Amino acid sequence: MAKTYRPYVPEQDLLLPPSLRDWLPENHLAYFVSDLVDHLDLSAITAVYEDEERGYPPYHPVMLTKVLIYAYCVGVFSSRKLERRLIEDVAFRVLAAGNEPDFRTIADFRKRHLAALQGFFEQVLDVARDLGTLRVGRVAIDGSKVKANASKHKAMSFGRMKEKAKQLREEVADLLAQAEATDAAEDAECGADMRGDELPAELQRRESRLKRIREATRALKARAKAEATAAGQPVDTATPDPKAQYNFTDPESRIMKSPEGFVQAYNVQVAVNDDQLIVGQAVTQETNDKKQLMPMITMIEQQTGATPRQVLADAGYCSEESLTAVAETTIDAYISTRKQKHGERPGPWPRGPLPTVATRVDRMGRKLQTKAGAAVYAARKAIVEPVIGQIKHARGFRQFLLRGVEKVRGEWAFVCTTHNVLKLYRLYS
Repeated sequence: MAKTYRPYVPEQDLLLPPSLRDWLPENHLAYFVSDLVDHLDLSAITAVYEDEERGYPPYHPVMLTKVLIYAYCVGVFSSRKLERRLIEDVAFRVLAAGNEPDFRTIADFRKRHLAALQGFFEQVLDVARDLGTLRVGRVAIDGSKVKANASKHKAMSFGRMKEKAKQLREEVADLLAQAEATDAAEDAECGADMRGDELPAELQRRESRLKRIREATRALKARAKAEATAAGQPVDTATPDPKAQYNFTDPESRIMKSPEGFVQAYNVQVAVNDDQLIVGQAVTQETNDKKQLMPMITMIEQQTGATPRQVLADAGYCSEESLTAVAETTIDAYISTRKQKHGERPGPWPRGPLPTVATRVDRMGRKLQTKAGAAVYAARKAIVEPVIGQIKHARGFRQFLLRGVEKVRGEWAFVCTTHNVLKLYRLYS
């Protein structure tokens, strides 16, 4: 007797549900995103189109916003991959209502409205506040390196630039001398009226490279002067470190140390509450977190309108200056004073009062090695580290698509926004 299977007739016409709302389960993330976006203020985006009367009607900006937010929620960041999902994925088709914008339209929309998309971070936090989830009591801060849209192999040090510029100048001079000798020989043979004013391709390449190195050198000198000004040092004597790097693809990115080694990257920052909502986010070009404690507290206050009661951070944020600054606020800070090995627990602090010459770092070390302080600080890892793991590993956001620090800040804000969208969906769907 032949085996019986369920019906399978690929050529059979199907009658799809008359409403798009019936294509997916009622509590699907796509519907949550759609409903959430309907409650956001999109006027900064839609206003751009109101006065446009020429050309073919554009795709609806609300539709593109929903598609883009959902895409980042499910780890689709590439505009080309998003275009394919709009054809192949039911959830994307539901959100787009059958529209199929191409990848250029999607990429242009993201770039054109980056500032407005960045502003969604605070709008989503307002929604969380209305739902009673935005608690800015205890906050854990952490940073991570995210690769820039540039290769570290496209970077050159200031010292190497000086050497390369000298070499190129000599090569250009040699080529010019050769060209002059050739011109003279051809003039003697063919007459002085023959055209030959185009630069040889080899000379053009060297001139172009020399020009780019000169621009990079100026940029590094300007950076050195800016750093001297910030440090209160004389500007006229400021010179770049010979090891200072300049990347020709994204000059505003920096070489940074990460678990994968040295990468061309930006340093992203997040502040996370007990519900694992991101309540503060930023991007810095600093290669470490040493100076980021107070700026991140300021970002929390700006982005939520509230001051945290308690702040937890690892040893990367510890410095005498930062601990002095946070001590002048009402915040109860727990900042590790040294990097601990995995699973290591702080040992006992010597008994007795601290000496009068004890530094802020000494006092923080004593605080964290008390039984109560150690218990409070132990919560940091469980609050903030999973959030970075969810963004970088679960969703796969490991490299920026845009270039330049301002655009990167907008992209990171959008990534953090979609993290919060996912948290609200899991809490309230």
